[in-house]
Amino acid sequence: MITDPTDPTDPTDPTAGNEPTEYRQYRFAPPPGACEILLVRHGESAAVVPGIEIPLVDGHDDPALSADGRAQAERLATRLAQERVDAIYVSSLQRTQETAAPTAAAHGLTPTIEHDLREVFLGEWEGGLFRQRVSENDPIAEAMFREGRWDVIPGAESHEQLAARLVPVLERIAATHPDQRVMVVVHGGVIGALIAHASGGRPFAFVGADNASISHLVIHAGRWIVRRFNDTGHLDGELSAQAEALT
Repeated sequence: MITDPTDPTDPTDPTAGNEPTEYRQYRFAPPPGACEILLVRHGESAAVVPGIEIPLVDGHDDPALSADGRAQAERLATRLAQERVDAIYVSSLQRTQETAAPTAAAHGLTPTIEHDLREVFLGEWEGGLFRQRVSENDPIAEAMFREGRWDVIPGAESHEQLAARLVPVLERIAATHPDQRVMVVVHGGVIGALIAHASGGRPFAFVGADNASISHLVIHAGRWIVRRFNDTGHLDGELSAQAEALT
């Protein structure tokens, strides 16, 4: 019997019938050694009341969570109750620590404080002035959004300075937790800077993540992958849960 090895129907071909019958759409999976990072914005913090002094930590506004913010933190914990969370990191500001607390308790974890994860420094507009000036459409605030630069505010940190202190922290966290998922509870300006870095986007393209929202990065061997931004499915069920103030 003469056979043709190029004929896929040849009954004597040992590979016959091994070809895939369908090609399904690719599903993402983190590469071996990668770290998944859930970037969570803190819950809504207490309102600024003119005449009432805001506590400061190293010059940064340090308000506690509001009642709504505490409720958001509980909803976040419920959302993540059945998810894998191997470690939790927070900034040195209490609103991130209070937001992380219910999830940390549910998973039996103790959050690690990373000072360099604190919010962008707002210079002369700390002490509650930032919210007030933005609300009043101050010309400097309008210029800040138009130009996409924090340092339009006198004494404020630049986008470049912010990224320079944030990116190494996340790289270090990723290197410490290969093949793990880490929750990192931070601030609106921080999330904006990190997602812009990961995506190559404009500095303010991702500013304004909602309170208690989840963004999702995968970091491996210097490569940053954005998996989601501003997920608020555990909050009010809306596409956007209406962020309070940027910081």
